Amino acid sequence: LEIPVTILNVNDNSPVFPQGNLTVVIPEDTKVNTVIVPREEVSASDADMDTVYCELITVTGTDGYFAIKGVNNPTIYLQKALDFEKFNMTTLVLYARDRPVGSSDPTNTATATINVHIEQADTKPPWFKPCSFVNTDNSICISSGYTGTVNIYELSTEPLRLQPGPLFAVDPDYLINEKIVYSVVGGNAEKIFSVDSDTGNLTMKRAATSLDSYSLQVMAAQINNIQKYAIASVEIKVVGKNNHPPYFEKNTYYGTVFVNLVPGSFVFQSGNLSAPLKITAADDDFINV
Repeated sequence: LEIPVTILNVNDNSPVFPQGNLTVVIPEDTKVNTVIVPREEVSASDADMDTVYCELITVTGTDGYFAIKGVNNPTIYLQKALDFEKFNMTTLVLYARDRPVGSSDPTNTATATINVHIEQADTKPPWFKPCSFVNTDNSICISSGYTGTVNIYELSTEPLRLQPGPLFAVDPDYLINEKIVYSVVGGNAEKIFSVDSDTGNLTMKRAATSLDSYSLQVMAAQINNIQKYAIASVEIKVVGKNNHPPYFEKNTYYGTVFVNLVPGSFVFQSGNLSAPLKITAADDDFINV
């Protein structure tokens, strides 16, 4: 007696991911549409030979940055440009089910957790400090410039004191913190000023000889990429030194005049009728004048 037996495939197995938990590390400057998790790492299989349908869930606050290509055998790709300052890690959850969404049939599911770590990239030029942010995501910070004064005819041997503080720039990609070098790129035609390439200290090479103002342009650039740079204005005003009051060189002057002279006639030195009387004053702020 032969009895044919037909074995029916019952949906009694859940989908299975190759890994239930995986971690990926991607640079901040990864290009949009780049695949960050390949298909072979997140393709779920089903022992019942059912078609597997996938759905990606992201953590609140990072919606829109990552997505899947393909519902059945997906890859995970970057959908929106990253910003390390906004977030540097997130968690994605990939759901797999053996029935389409909305199906009334019994459904088995599985999940895979993807931990995404973002590495800071060298994306920003230097910022002169202090500076003010000019956009809502605080990615651009502009310095209002620096001011200072020097005395005429005086060669300062110390770094110039500037307001609101020393000439100083930082790499806003703070984990990279690339070395910054300084140079004067404008406003220094007379070569009076010099900047230390390492520290940014502004010094004098020679004294100023006129009561002018100098509008210097100082550049701070990354040593590994001069195209990442910032420019700050430095306004230096030359002023007359005024630490001492003027004084007469003699306490008493003696002169001689003749009778019946017309107004405007000379007064002569006492004892030397051929030399006009000179009254002179001096000022220690101008010893060479």
